[in-house]
Amino acid sequence: MAAPLWIFADQLGPHVHSTPEHVDREVVMVESAGALRRRPAHRQKVHLLLSGMRHLAAELGDRATYIKAETYREAIESLGRPVIVHEPTSRAAEALVRRMQDDGLVEKILPIPTFALSRADFADWAGNKKKFIMENFYRDQRRRFDILMEGELPTAGAWNLDVENREKPPKGQRTLDVPAPWWPTEDEIDDTVRTDLDAMDIEWLGEDGPRLFAVTADEAQQALTTFVADRLDTFGPYEDAVMADDWTMSHSLLSVPLNMGLLHPLDAVHAAEQAYRDGNAPLASVEGFVRQIIGWREYVWHLYWHLGEDYANRNEMGAHTPLPSWFADLDADAVTAACLSDALRGVRDRGWVHHIPRLMILGNHALQQGYDPRELTDWYTANFVDGFTWVMPVNVVGMSQHADGGVIASKPYSSGGAYIDKMTNHCKGCAFDPKKRLGDDACPFTAGYWAFTHRHRERLGGNPRTSRAVSSMNRLKDLDAVLEQERHRESF
Repeated sequence: MAAPLWIFADQLGPHVHSTPEHVDREVVMVESAGALRRRPAHRQKVHLLLSGMRHLAAELGDRATYIKAETYREAIESLGRPVIVHEPTSRAAEALVRRMQDDGLVEKILPIPTFALSRADFADWAGNKKKFIMENFYRDQRRRFDILMEGELPTAGAWNLDVENREKPPKGQRTLDVPAPWWPTEDEIDDTVRTDLDAMDIEWLGEDGPRLFAVTADEAQQALTTFVADRLDTFGPYEDAVMADDWTMSHSLLSVPLNMGLLHPLDAVHAAEQAYRDGNAPLASVEGFVRQIIGWREYVWHLYWHLGEDYANRNEMGAHTPLPSWFADLDADAVTAACLSDALRGVRDRGWVHHIPRLMILGNHALQQGYDPRELTDWYTANFVDGFTWVMPVNVVGMSQHADGGVIASKPYSSGGAYIDKMTNHCKGCAFDPKKRLGDDACPFTAGYWAFTHRHRERLGGNPRTSRAVSSMNRLKDLDAVLEQERHRESF
């Protein structure tokens, strides 16, 4: 008999378990109680993972062997025969699998099939580079997979259409007023998962809530189809905007099914490209989506492995402030700033906000306040439903906190309230004024920006992309008062 295929909760798609090589093979899934207790996690994230595995077990029927055990090793040992497994998506899981291979429990480790580019091919691309430019990687991805290409040239002669994808929220609108995304319908499996989570002696993070993301391959395809047909055309222009009453806007909500391995990234970008070819979506929106999927997402995945285990501990900005309790506990009601409170509420209530609240509100706040980047990375990983272990180091340590000293991003992503006022509709009615840096109603982002710039003035002054900020800071007549105010700030 062929060895069973052991799959993890982020390897649930048919391109993992139902390829010609595996089509009739027994599929093993393990619910490890020890893994669930090992580190804190958002309740809705755990719900998605358990629901995904249990739905797949029901779908596969007699092909599936579903084991509940204390540990993965205990579960595989109970089979009485070795398994094969695809490469896991974390170093800890990979080390476990290799130890089990040494002990004869794993017969073979196969390349992971849930990303477009193999780890070996990325290693060839990266070579001995010390710094990385995502744009170069993205263009090579487009060439390699022939996405939005006309021969050797990019479609319409442009690789990057970001300049067309920076629209502010529409004036006078509370929502973007676009067709709704696809929403799942919970079933008996979800009910059982919720009951089981209630019974576990584990203090989950965040709040329980309705399931908002696809957990089966069929659901993922429905979500993709709805996005491409109804929402892709408006995705691009407003992808960097934030609206308080419209958390989904035109975003695809595909990060969860992609990161659970339910949807292959090339299937997603091919669907978007076809919409452009058929005249149903503008090139700028399609290019922005393609950039997110086979550009940034694949880039982050491969750099997780390539940069090494110590990368997550980098702290070049010398940030050592512990996360305050209100931030760590997602206490949105303890926060006055409308943008920050809304972002924390989104994480608490659904484990998801899109990339701008992640980077330019939550991350910007953390950068200005000097929160410890390792602690912050763990916070993002635990609280976001799409925050798998490989996702967050490059996103947080590199892109958001500049803690790698410039390996990923050429400058820190810090901004004052003016950016938030431009790209969100949070500031109108907020108790803080984004134009003020001093006083009781001074925006903590505006004042915090100058305190951050002053604290890192030598580093920022030597960077061509941030030197003007230092020059502007030096011309502030009230700088000393702003710095004194921010030294004693206790509320946001």
